[in-house]
Amino acid sequence: MKEGKEIVSDPIFSKIGLAADRLGVDSYVIGGYVRDAILGRDCKDIDVVCIGSGIDLALEVAKEFDLPEHAVSVFKNFGTAMIKVDEWDLEFVGARKESYNRDSRKPVVEEGTLEDDQNRRDFTINAMAVQLNKSNWGKLLDPFNGLDDLKAKIIRTPLAPGITFSDDPLRMMRAVRFAAQLGFDILPETFEALKTEKDRLSIISMERISDELNKMILCKKPSYGFLLLDACEILPIIFPEFMKLKGVDTEDGKGHKDNFYHTLQVLDNIAENTDDLWWRWAAILHDIAKPQTKRFAQGKGWTFHGHEEMGARQVPNIFKRLKLPLNEKMKLVQKLVRLHLRPIALSKEEITASALRRLLFEAGEELEALMTLCRADITSKNGDKVKRYLRNFDIVEQKLKEVEESDSLRNFQPVFSGEIIMQVFDLGPGREIGLIKIAMREAVLEGTIRNELASGWDLLLEEGRKLDLKPVVSLAEIQ
Repeated sequence: MKEGKEIVSDPIFSKIGLAADRLGVDSYVIGGYVRDAILGRDCKDIDVVCIGSGIDLALEVAKEFDLPEHAVSVFKNFGTAMIKVDEWDLEFVGARKESYNRDSRKPVVEEGTLEDDQNRRDFTINAMAVQLNKSNWGKLLDPFNGLDDLKAKIIRTPLAPGITFSDDPLRMMRAVRFAAQLGFDILPETFEALKTEKDRLSIISMERISDELNKMILCKKPSYGFLLLDACEILPIIFPEFMKLKGVDTEDGKGHKDNFYHTLQVLDNIAENTDDLWWRWAAILHDIAKPQTKRFAQGKGWTFHGHEEMGARQVPNIFKRLKLPLNEKMKLVQKLVRLHLRPIALSKEEITASALRRLLFEAGEELEALMTLCRADITSKNGDKVKRYLRNFDIVEQKLKEVEESDSLRNFQPVFSGEIIMQVFDLGPGREIGLIKIAMREAVLEGTIRNELASGWDLLLEEGRKLDLKPVVSLAEIQ
């Protein structure tokens, strides 16, 4: 692990130190950068605390880099300032102490010492500081033995955990998130405080909770964070829909898999193949409607018919409650949830060209995401069974590739559009146009015709005759 002077070896810290010495203020790099530097993790966010005005120090540092004053983003209400220097994001603040009212998470802030500032930090591993002034260059100040906790891989609060979490309840989510990101344990006393103070999360906005949840989902092994949230009884508060997946019912000696743990395995599986947050959310929600669709059928066992469609309909409400974006990201997740059984069904039966065309048409640009999710969804304690399903998936993907190359059906746009049909039969928009359009699209997907005017012209005229419609133009005129 790095020592103090190694942590601040980059020339950028020398410039900050020079600016601080000119102003005659003590300055320190503190928090996440120190933690990550010691762990050997890449970090480009630098938090600088000084005994004095953080805004004044930021303005002085800007001069070191020949930056104009307007390059400094000043937030007077918070006493902070930010500068962007190359790939670095620098934030400056004066040391402060905080006190809280039980009914609010907004602290009363006063100027303070470095010790005061370290006392208000969330965890010992985030309370370490390295001085930047020439007189004590590279001195590591670690009043709560954060370095030892890094070595022991422990999350612990600087002060009594009940006070730390009650003062700022979001720290409970951060405790779990850091444990998941770093692969650390939460100290038992700290963990018990998560249970005790969990109801305090009610004063935190869902946007901030979901931000921490998303960071946890993006971890290398996101299931660990969910298991911690479950163990400390926070998960039912922030994500009750997910908790409903937990548990196994038994009828006539037959039980189904525990969909809570299955979903976490799917999440870990997909995390091995993508860093895309929304693909991972699709893994989390792919079976979300199984509790509502669960039925026991004599002679068949447990079924979850229609859970994919019901789950897709639930996605917007879940996103809305969690304050996640209700845009194309949500629609992507909804689409993947709706289609997640389709490739799996294809891998279990004889594959028809028609079924492949329909999957290509419906998945469109999300085909790669869908196939990645479906591969992740193959979980079993029987390794041979998993290998067999994956081999079948290889076959499905190869055939999809062949059909796509032949028919170009991804993002399929039928050549027999509503405009073409109206032109051929000299009609305005109406029921007849819709019926013919559907018939022509189905013919392309079934492989009866190709998605070309010449190939489908006779069928178009036939569909018109069924509705007593006569063409007013020829194929040559349309082409």
